[in-house]
Amino acid sequence: MSSQARGPVISLMLAVPDAPAAARWYAQAVGARELWNLGSVIGLEIEGAPIFLGEPEKNGWASPGEVGTTTVRVEIFVDDPDSFVARAVAAGADGDDPVRDHQMPWGAHRQGGFFDPYGHRWLVGDRSPLSPHRT
Repeated sequence: MSSQARGPVISLMLAVPDAPAAARWYAQAVGARELWNLGSVIGLEIEGAPIFLGEPEKNGWASPGEVGTTTVRVEIFVDDPDSFVARAVAAGADGDDPVRDHQMPWGAHRQGGFFDPYGHRWLVGDRSPLSPHRT
């Protein structure tokens, strides 16, 4: 066991109708890599960040398709948001929000977004919000 303390890791579990098929889509669209597979629940990582897929009807919760909206947006911060979004759109995501510069108190923040085929809202930006900024 490491003597160095580690902070918490926050992740999401996305509701999908078919976890294995969704895992394949996320691998193609956003470069997700499988960590483990329990059939109806699959652990993935995207550029080192954990994210999980689960089939709601087998695990007791609802999907965006069932409720008609999504209540959480997936925000991911990468070195190249343009390429990340373009790859997802090429794989079938609805690229409804083109990547562009947004003026923030600390300067430009490059961000855009898409809806994945399962109804989840993704916003993809550069890493600028991950540093402390005085406003």
